[in-house]
Amino acid sequence: MENVELLVGRVVKSHGIRGEVSVEVTTDEPEARFVVGEVLTGRQGGREHRLTIDSVRGHQNRLLIKFAEIADRNAADSLRGTRFFGAPRESEPGEEGFYDHELEGLRIVQDGEEIGEVTGVLHGPAGETLEVRLDTGKDVLIPFVHAIVPDVDLGAGTATITPPEGLLDL
Repeated sequence: MENVELLVGRVVKSHGIRGEVSVEVTTDEPEARFVVGEVLTGRQGGREHRLTIDSVRGHQNRLLIKFAEIADRNAADSLRGTRFFGAPRESEPGEEGFYDHELEGLRIVQDGEEIGEVTGVLHGPAGETLEVRLDTGKDVLIPFVHAIVPDVDLGAGTATITPPEGLLDL
């Protein structure tokens, strides 16, 4: 994996008046990625930020983070939408696991025909969901469970789906 960076979190909004931000975590290792003293690389539009974590705490399935460089709510508001990236860790995601960057861009195959492409991965409490743009231009969400996505072939760049009737019509 040359120069691969993984999305590890995204600023959703500011929190309070002291410059904290609410961060949606997209890594399975938040305790390793979001620690006091860690410098995060964030991108927002064409800008890049390097921010040092001053404090971090959990709050409603997100992290509240105070950065040393952010003094108040106005500065925190300016970070909305900032996406934080990090290098892949040495450990593998697991025998059945995949990193988001490995899934994004895969062609979706149904009944032997390519019908679309994975454009993103959503992480929710019930598991992962693939964001897919069908070749017809329609965007659909496909639960990333073995019953619906029984085969992912990274070498071929494909994910085979067997969706229940009507799933692609939603």
